[in-house]
Amino acid sequence: MKLAMMLNYAGGFKESVDQVVELEKAGLDQVWVPEAYSFDAISQVGYLAARTERVEIATGILNVYSRTATLMAMTAAGCDYVSNGRFILGLGASGPQVIEGFHGVSYEKPMQRIKEYIDVCREVWKREAPLNYDGKTVKVPLPAGQGTGLGKPLKIINHPVRKTIPIWWASLKDKSIEATAAHADGWLPIMFIPEKYEQVWGASLKLGLAKRDATLGKLEIAAGGMLAIDDSLTGDTKNKILDFGRPGVALYVGGMGARGKNFYNDIAVAYGYVDEARQIQDLYLDGKKEEAASHVPAEWLDLSNLVGPRSFIKERVAAFKAAGVTVLNVNPIGPNATKTIETLRSIVDEA
Repeated sequence: MKLAMMLNYAGGFKESVDQVVELEKAGLDQVWVPEAYSFDAISQVGYLAARTERVEIATGILNVYSRTATLMAMTAAGCDYVSNGRFILGLGASGPQVIEGFHGVSYEKPMQRIKEYIDVCREVWKREAPLNYDGKTVKVPLPAGQGTGLGKPLKIINHPVRKTIPIWWASLKDKSIEATAAHADGWLPIMFIPEKYEQVWGASLKLGLAKRDATLGKLEIAAGGMLAIDDSLTGDTKNKILDFGRPGVALYVGGMGARGKNFYNDIAVAYGYVDEARQIQDLYLDGKKEEAASHVPAEWLDLSNLVGPRSFIKERVAAFKAAGVTVLNVNPIGPNATKTIETLRSIVDEA
């Protein structure tokens, strides 16, 4: 299993990169750079590429609306070039609040759009012929009767470092999960519980994997959460760290959408936390955020994070591995992240 971590959206970027440089030496394999409506991820990828030597650098995630499909391909090829083949293109749809509210682009056909962006990127990187693509959301060149009529098929000028840059898809719901398993190199789930994930996504993953092209290889999966390893982390001491995860879960389950329109709440219900999902949403939408957080099931926090003594972390690593997770995406908690990653690296290598 590989080890990964996500950088923070806000502030302290250069300090975070300094930490990545040290964590790379300790055994970190991947670093994921978010974007949302913060600073763009690509400039940060370039900085990371210059400061690191081995770690893979991934976008977590770029939306498929604010860049054209061909610009996405060009950008990924450029990032792969400056990183000497260490780039991973993480794609997603974001949501209408960001896409329409911040970018001013209609939020239409998100799943189809991602599939077509994947197709276009792979065609551009292969550089076998000028690009001609006639999709439902992407048409290159512009069809007759649109624009000036002067557009013609083109190939990317440079020869990409790799013809097959890995593409990971951050998907959430049934059809998108199926499409991810069929078309992407990797999957970025959210709120992943190894023992329960099949209740939510198992059927869709199975359908998608049945359609998967063998040349893509195994579907990679990145999941994990807070990371803290120490023999003292039992009982209340452990719970105090796990409690750090309550506000985030409550935000998604309670506040990311109206009643009946919250996909994260649907995940909680599918996991079997039916009453808790309702309570969290009711309280959160009533403005009682702290009380909503108190209703996040302790079991959920315990199983989706890696917090506890070494023996417990070894059990959790085995559970994630059994669920098909190939990348542990962790957030080290505590004063010595380097030591924590070194310890996790040793546990993973023993498995």
